[in-house]
Amino acid sequence: MQETAIGLVALGNGVPELVLKIIAAHIEGYLNLSTVQLKSLQLPASCLDERRLQYDAGKLLQYLEEQPFEGCSKIIGVLGGDLFVPIFTHVFGEARQGGGHALVSLHRLFHSEAGTPCPEPLAYERAAKVALHETCHLFDLLHCQDQDCLMHFSDDIPALDALPINFCPYCTQYINDACRRMGIAKKVLF
Repeated sequence: MQETAIGLVALGNGVPELVLKIIAAHIEGYLNLSTVQLKSLQLPASCLDERRLQYDAGKLLQYLEEQPFEGCSKIIGVLGGDLFVPIFTHVFGEARQGGGHALVSLHRLFHSEAGTPCPEPLAYERAAKVALHETCHLFDLLHCQDQDCLMHFSDDIPALDALPINFCPYCTQYINDACRRMGIAKKVLF
């Protein structure tokens, strides 16, 4: 079995170095997968929807897929800008189910629902939750019906805050099996 790395790449300005380190620590600590921080990339203007003033998650994922990342089996792009998919007003993150690329948007994570700044530790926890959730989608996990599982769908800040940083037994087993199938000798640590 081979070691694998999850590549973390900052997209554009507005991604604090500390956030990348926190995301890396959570992926390594909770999923027992190695991470590596990659050189940052600019956000392409072609991915910005001028009408919505948000980045199109599908276009941004396609942009990441076109980049020559080496030595990483999966890539997570982290951006300060707001993300959307056509059926939602916004998303905190997006991933190609079972694919190689995911996104985490910090735009809404550093504020309350009313738009006021939130304490930094809470924002960091939110970023870690979204990154873990999207990473698991890359390993083909679907949304979970268990409201006490990190793979449960959350579409707003209160729902995200209510999620524990924990996986249900089913999702834990699934991610372990997925890693084994991919030749990654790892076990989720809880």
